[in-house]
Amino acid sequence: MARAYGPLVAPRSSELIAGLDEAGRGSWLGPLVVGAFAAHRGDLTALREAGARDSKTLSPAAREKVYDRLERLGTCRSIDLGPEEIDRHVAHHGLNELEATAFASLVRELAPEVAYADACDVDPRRFARRIARLAGPGPRIVARHRADRDHPFVGAASIVAKVRRDRAIRALAESLGKEIGSGYPSDPRTVEFVRRSVDPNAPRPTWLRSSWATTRRVIPVRTGRTLDGPFP
Repeated sequence: MARAYGPLVAPRSSELIAGLDEAGRGSWLGPLVVGAFAAHRGDLTALREAGARDSKTLSPAAREKVYDRLERLGTCRSIDLGPEEIDRHVAHHGLNELEATAFASLVRELAPEVAYADACDVDPRRFARRIARLAGPGPRIVARHRADRDHPFVGAASIVAKVRRDRAIRALAESLGKEIGSGYPSDPRTVEFVRRSVDPNAPRPTWLRSSWATTRRVIPVRTGRTLDGPFP
């Protein structure tokens, strides 16, 4: 099994490092995007100079510029987890497991010697062990809270995830031909779009996370009366 959360030992500049992060976990619309960035440890200075950092500290235009630099510096990968898949896992309290599975898939694809992940679990050691179990033998997994802020490789992964998630939301808006806002339930534009677009008694659209409490609050199902009830 891959080693989880081990100590750093004799790092080499040629060592392949991967960063892992996500964007859109709390979004109401569209995918949760898990992103990865891989390069050699010796590229760390160039990575910092390219602007790799927590994507939340950058404007959308700045993120796109840094993303272009990252594509020239290393390997960018991502996995989109759609609303229906998210809803299935939320029903069984398995969102962390879904995210760990996606991280592990990217680790297997990139085959780094070390992978650093931003931990969504309250226990980062447990999250590292979960990724390691799913990734299989080989890489060492290190998970930390706020790793996107503290580790340039994870900051790079956060930019990959955020840029690709932003592009997915723009593509969704274009396909619907409507202004949908950021996709987050805190965005009044998104709430207004859902109110106007979703029939409470019709099947939920595939772009909406039906398991979110906001869905039940904003578009409660209206049950019609019949001769047999239901009655208030």
